[in-house]
Amino acid sequence: MSTLIVTVFVTLDGVMQAPGGPGEDVDEGFEHGGWQVPYVDDDFGRLMTDVFEHTADHLLLGRRTYDLFASYWPRVTDENNRIAVKLNSMPKYVASRTPRDLEWNNSHQLTGDAADSVARLKEQVDGVIMTQGSSDLIRTLQQHDLVDEYRLLINPVILGTGKRLFSEGASPSAWTLKESRTTGAGVQYCVYERSGKPEYGSFALDEEG
Repeated sequence: MSTLIVTVFVTLDGVMQAPGGPGEDVDEGFEHGGWQVPYVDDDFGRLMTDVFEHTADHLLLGRRTYDLFASYWPRVTDENNRIAVKLNSMPKYVASRTPRDLEWNNSHQLTGDAADSVARLKEQVDGVIMTQGSSDLIRTLQQHDLVDEYRLLINPVILGTGKRLFSEGASPSAWTLKESRTTGAGVQYCVYERSGKPEYGSFALDEEG
């Protein structure tokens, strides 16, 4: 049984759409593509290298993010780029209902309903399955309670529009902060581990209080 980790770049207002460039995702007229770039410094690079090298055993992507990654990372052949070496060699799974030719090394298609196929994958492989980007897929994982851990890279910027990490329909859940650190550019890295269902209380005094 594996652990499913969602690693995602988000703004202060929870937007995760198109962090890497203007043409990455323009759905609904999104005009802020590339908002992450000003906050990428040496600390950020070391952090992401560590996340990919020492955390992820399998990569799970939605169709659009897979196509974006597959158009870029196979062309990065520098053996000193440790992220590229890891991504190009590790098992990759793409959730897509449409049959596809997957040319990126060690890529596999998950067929059928995404929630069911990811649940089966979690039972079939060991280690850590990590997602990157893939907002539509993440929403499905949230709705079906399949996420075990979040690794959020929270950037000090507010956009006011765009696809958000959390939306209506996510399964209610409680989380424990396991790690937190800040890069020189002000990106807050937070690791949240699943701790069960939410608990509730009240600040109001009872009648005898």
